[in-house]
Amino acid sequence: MVNVLHSKSFKRRQKKIVPYLLILPVVIYYIFFWVRPVINVLVGSFTDINTGGFTLGNFAMVFQDPTFWPAFWNTAIIVVVSVTLEFFAALALALLINRKFWGSSYFLFLVIIPMALPAVAAAAMWQTGLTPHGWLNSLLFHLGILDEGQKIFWLGGYDATKARLLAIIILVDAWTVIPSVMIILLAGLQNIPKEAEEAGYVFGGNYFTVLRKITIPMLSSTIQTAVILRLISAIQIWLIIVLLLGFGRLPVLVERIVYYHEEVPGLDISYQMATGYTVIVSILVSIAAFFYLYVSGAFKHREDAV
Repeated sequence: MVNVLHSKSFKRRQKKIVPYLLILPVVIYYIFFWVRPVINVLVGSFTDINTGGFTLGNFAMVFQDPTFWPAFWNTAIIVVVSVTLEFFAALALALLINRKFWGSSYFLFLVIIPMALPAVAAAAMWQTGLTPHGWLNSLLFHLGILDEGQKIFWLGGYDATKARLLAIIILVDAWTVIPSVMIILLAGLQNIPKEAEEAGYVFGGNYFTVLRKITIPMLSSTIQTAVILRLISAIQIWLIIVLLLGFGRLPVLVERIVYYHEEVPGLDISYQMATGYTVIVSILVSIAAFFYLYVSGAFKHREDAV
């Protein structure tokens, strides 16, 4: 009898332990490749370059950096404009594909092609297109929009306006990101019961009424996921800017991190500047995510559910 009880107790303990053993490799991975670097960056951002003691001077250096505020405002503009543009474009595409018209599967295949391209490949493709003799000017010429010999200097020289460069970056970024946002929204649309939308039409609603009062509210959790993910990635944009324009021409926050960490690592303040920028960007990402959740009412809905 004692052996039977002991065997049952051992099996119960084994069942409790097995899930933790299964996730142990993931925990170890995060400790070494996420938690440890995060702690190192935090410690480095508060470490004095001369004494090795605690200091807030590294953040003062970041705020005094001549490129900090231009980088901050460029990032803010890209986030606001690109997230808004990409959300509405992705929603329109998702609604269109969800109607399952003839050839919608082929259209979906074409739309998601940019999502399959690495950022480096996408930037290289657009870099060749945006040159004066690139494929974009050639396309406009064959469409009759440009005359023979006429060229548009898309990226211009160093006298190109910031507005033009921002517009180009936002459009190129939108081309690469809209498919991923669309896939998230399309998955949410396909989980909405058809009966709910049909009931809206039965009670006299037109397409836009059903969309506004039934489809969008039922899609709200998916929209929150898509927007938050896009918000975070928009704040972290840098690679496509560097590949198209180089460092410093259109500074953004994460581009400054890479600049101090990779381009000028030999400076005495490089590490402190990079870690300071990193902590500031992390704080901004957290604030942006919490602000969106608060504005969208996610916290209120959770409290009501509880």
